[in-house]
Amino acid sequence: MEAAVALGDAAVAELRERLAAGGQDHVLRFWPELDGAARRALAAELCHMDVAEINRFFRRARGDGGGAAAAGLDARMEPVPRDVLGSASRDRGLVPRWESRGLAEIAGSRVAVLLLAGGQGTRLGVPYPKGMCDVGLPSRKTLFHLQAQRLRRLQQLAEEQHGTPCHIPWYIMTSGRTMESTKEFFQKHRYFGLKKENVIFFQQGMLPALGFDGKILLEEKGKIAMAPDGNGGLYRALGSHGIMDDMERRGVQSVHVYCVDNILVKVADPRFIGFCLEKGADCGAKVVEKTNPTEPVGVVCRVDGVYQVVEYSEISLATAQKRGPDGRLLFNAGNIANHYFTTAFLKDVVNTYEPQLQHHVAEKKIPHVDITTGQLIQPEKPNGIKMEKFVFDIFQFSKKFVVYEVLREDEFSPLKNADSQNGKDNPTTARHALMSLHHCWVLNAGGHFVDENGTRIPAIPRVTNGRSAASPADVNDNLKDANDLPIQCEISPLVSYGGEGLETYVKDREFRTPLIIDEDGIHELVKNGM
Repeated sequence: MEAAVALGDAAVAELRERLAAGGQDHVLRFWPELDGAARRALAAELCHMDVAEINRFFRRARGDGGGAAAAGLDARMEPVPRDVLGSASRDRGLVPRWESRGLAEIAGSRVAVLLLAGGQGTRLGVPYPKGMCDVGLPSRKTLFHLQAQRLRRLQQLAEEQHGTPCHIPWYIMTSGRTMESTKEFFQKHRYFGLKKENVIFFQQGMLPALGFDGKILLEEKGKIAMAPDGNGGLYRALGSHGIMDDMERRGVQSVHVYCVDNILVKVADPRFIGFCLEKGADCGAKVVEKTNPTEPVGVVCRVDGVYQVVEYSEISLATAQKRGPDGRLLFNAGNIANHYFTTAFLKDVVNTYEPQLQHHVAEKKIPHVDITTGQLIQPEKPNGIKMEKFVFDIFQFSKKFVVYEVLREDEFSPLKNADSQNGKDNPTTARHALMSLHHCWVLNAGGHFVDENGTRIPAIPRVTNGRSAASPADVNDNLKDANDLPIQCEISPLVSYGGEGLETYVKDREFRTPLIIDEDGIHELVKNGM
């Protein structure tokens, strides 16, 4: 019992008593079998665990299973009204003003970005964080690398326009599983050219996995089965890690929050930030138009007059299929986990509203140690729950909520699956989405592509959601080649953040592919000696 003595018999007895009071002392069932190191690790894990709070979370989360809240949801839903909606395509005349306003805010160092990077690449078939994934671009840049370079370019654009040096702090929320490998990756790559002091890592919380009876599950005899508390764990983490204080100290007033897995994400998008500022919003959601009623994305809408995201599984097919007078789906504001918050609003959330948020329950197959036999069980059907909060759960507390709609092909291509899976949202689709976008940028800047015979590939207006995105007056703003295969074309974010500034490189020139444009110039990777 030397480890118990080292831990202190009294401390172990007190721990056992506290667990017993919450009906969770079964987690010490195998204590006598554990060696000193395992006992210390388990005790450390349990010391930081508020059992009474976990039991309270479980009771609230299981209270009505969401049934009461979801009852009659279809009848209580209203689409986003036009007066709170800004659209990159339908409000094209206002976009330059929004962009200018956003760049001015960035130039004043009043904008931060916050990256939700807690996800492991398990579904991608890799043993490291998603942000470290390389989708096979010609440059072999990872998601983290692309995002860092977009931040650098944006700082440069703001400085050029306003003549003052500025910085965009990058707050990166990891989970327990991704923290060390993420930090090491950034150190190894020298923060991709960003200043180390402007890249701030912090960790989201973890919660134990529970059986359907509310009992904490053991992953091993001396280890609790833990899971991250969802991307909505952000708000608790902002408080417990002093992030809000850091933002205040830096003078940050606007925060752009986004998920790591979108290869097209426009970090600190000045148009989105400028739109939210012009509207006087404290909270904003960027969305893409949902065109297929059964597409598995949540929709931003109002329920009983309050803004929220309704998951695709929560509404009937009849409601999902409803269309407005313009032929668009009525509930078409597809949520892409891309949000704007003022720091004042975030501070209120952290200090006042976060404890009011209820956990969502996900029923899962959770491997666990059988308390009676000590055997490891690999369940074939769900045997327990993981509790999590979602980042959009706080929309309900906003005093002035707005929605900004962007074109999917410009801004949204998530990376969720391995290439071997269903052909959606995988490295190939992400790579093609980025190269197709960059290909459009070259065409819109007056460049042309030729095939292997030197024949120019004709450009046609790009079609968005079944409607031509270009009217005759602006046909040159939205071109693609008359060719469905993505042309291999990659433009470094250090050269262009959103398609700007490319005329000097490409105007009236013809290119063969693959084409790479980076800070060292233009590279045509010509094959077969051509």
